Amino acid sequence: MKRSTHPGVLAIALTAASAISCTHTPVVRTAVPPTTSLPTIWDRQVRNAVDAGDGDYRLRALREKVAAEPENVTARAELAAAYRERGYPEIALEISRLAVARFPESGEAQLSLVRDLRATNHRAEAIACLEAFLKSHGDSGAAYWSWLGILRDESGLWPLGEPAHRKAIERSPNADDLHNNLGYNLLMQKKYQDAVEEFRAALQLKPENAVARNNLATALANSNATAEAMAAWQSVTDPASAHNNLATVWMEKGNYQAARKELELALGYNGSHPAARKNLELLARLDGRPAGAAAGRPRNSRFTAGLKRLFVGPLDSSKQDTGKVAAAR
Repeated sequence: MKRSTHPGVLAIALTAASAISCTHTPVVRTAVPPTTSLPTIWDRQVRNAVDAGDGDYRLRALREKVAAEPENVTARAELAAAYRERGYPEIALEISRLAVARFPESGEAQLSLVRDLRATNHRAEAIACLEAFLKSHGDSGAAYWSWLGILRDESGLWPLGEPAHRKAIERSPNADDLHNNLGYNLLMQKKYQDAVEEFRAALQLKPENAVARNNLATALANSNATAEAMAAWQSVTDPASAHNNLATVWMEKGNYQAARKELELALGYNGSHPAARKNLELLARLDGRPAGAAAGRPRNSRFTAGLKRLFVGPLDSSKQDTGKVAAAR
């Protein structure tokens, strides 16, 4: 549920054609086709990216700007972002790698590299690059520390993510998304009361932050403040969704009886509620009772590790540059 706002060095190179050897008999000579090699996936992607750039005014203009202003780091970061947005993340990554190689002290180049490493699922490298950069640039702004926290969180390194989120807040205490991110980190560490405080801090700064309010409800429910949790959920979604969300909390805790009751209430409000119906089917597999059975004593709570939270509502606040992470992490 969380989201708030990260950064290698490799030049783009095309594979050289390899020679094809041929044998000939003394009697018959056969024509040898021109020596060629099949294009690699990388070759095709480079060619496609170039073709896309030639037909895209924005890309073409940025490429021309980078060629005319080789010292312009911002132009290089914008070019990488443009290729990333157009579905060429590997090309974007190489542009960012080259930018960092040329301008190793540039925070802008580092953040561009971090985004592209993350987009290509190289989070471990992104974390290593950003940690190295912050080691020598400890006074960097909130975005750098927030990205480090997010990357650690997305890698399941919750305890290591917490201090990074706190450093981000130290540098920008009035950013609601940063408080939400720290709150989500604490929620995942089961530090529910601390998480409640951070979500409330986010909402004090921005009352309309629906992601923070939904997260607050989850933290309250896990703290057994169910009345407050329901009130928070119903302020951002419908009653059926609110009861379904509370049911997911009970399912995670292994309290299948309470979960079934909440799902029955949810379906009472909306019999075709998709998330509630899926959760009821999952609950039937977890407690061994038919999906339509009345609430009763749970039979087994061994399977909670495989439970998937099915929250309802717009939970993706993907403003990556300000430090926000998405709810389903």
